[in-house]
Amino acid sequence: MNSKEDLAAVILAAGEGTRMKSDLAKVLHRIGGRSMIRRIVESVRELGPECIILIVGYQAEAVKGEFEGEDIRFALQRERLGTGHAVMQAKDVLKSFSGTVLILTGDTPFLTTRTLREFCHFHSANGNTATVMSTRMKDPSGYGRIVRGKGDRVDRIVEHADATAGEKQIDEINSGIFCVDSDQLFDALSLISKDNIQDEYYLTDIIEILNGSGGKTGVYVCEDSMEVTGINTRAQLEEAERLISDG
Repeated sequence: MNSKEDLAAVILAAGEGTRMKSDLAKVLHRIGGRSMIRRIVESVRELGPECIILIVGYQAEAVKGEFEGEDIRFALQRERLGTGHAVMQAKDVLKSFSGTVLILTGDTPFLTTRTLREFCHFHSANGNTATVMSTRMKDPSGYGRIVRGKGDRVDRIVEHADATAGEKQIDEINSGIFCVDSDQLFDALSLISKDNIQDEYYLTDIIEILNGSGGKTGVYVCEDSMEVTGINTRAQLEEAERLISDG
C-alpha cells in the first residue's frame, strides 16, 4: 500500500460481552488506564487509514462517547447476527472507498501497529483478495480453525462449534483479523448464510466464497499469540492488567 487512501479499517465493537458479568460494554473495560477499544483504535490510527469505522451496538452511545470529537465513523448493528452481519453495516460508509479493508475485533488490546503493518503489507505484496491473520495455540478450544490448502492459501475457516473431531485437532486458529479487497468484500458478504449451528452470518464464510469465484486467499501467521488473544472474561481482564503493569 502506497498511501492512506488504500486502507480503511472496520472495528467490530457491538458486542455486550456477557462473560464479563458487567453492565459495561466489553470494549469499554479499561486496561492500563485505557479502554480496550481505545487501544485498538490507537494502533490502527498509526497506519494512517483513510477512515476508521466502529461497528457499534450494545451501549452504542457510550462507545461513541469514548471518541467524541475525533475523526471516527460509526455504523450501527441493530441486531447482532454474527460477524459477517456486523461488517455488512459498514457498506454505506465505504460505498466510495476503493482499496483494502482491514477488519478487526475490539477486544484484542495487545495487537500492535507493527504487526498490523506487516499484515497489510503481506496482503498487498502477495496480491491476495483476502488474507486472514492466524496464530497457533496449545489450546485452541473455542476458536475457529484454519483449514489450509496448498502453500499460503486457506481453503476455509471452520468455527469451533461446527468443526469435526479431526478439525478440532488443528492448532492454527482464526484471529478474527482480515484484510479484504473492498471491491469484492460486500459482494461476498451478500452470499453468506446462517446455515450453521449458531444461526449467525459468519465473516469467515467469505473465504470459501472468494476461493470459489477465483479470488486468491492467504494466511499471515502472527508469531505472538498474545497479540490476538481476545479478552472475554474478568479473569482475562485481570491478567491483561497484570501484564500491562509488569510492562
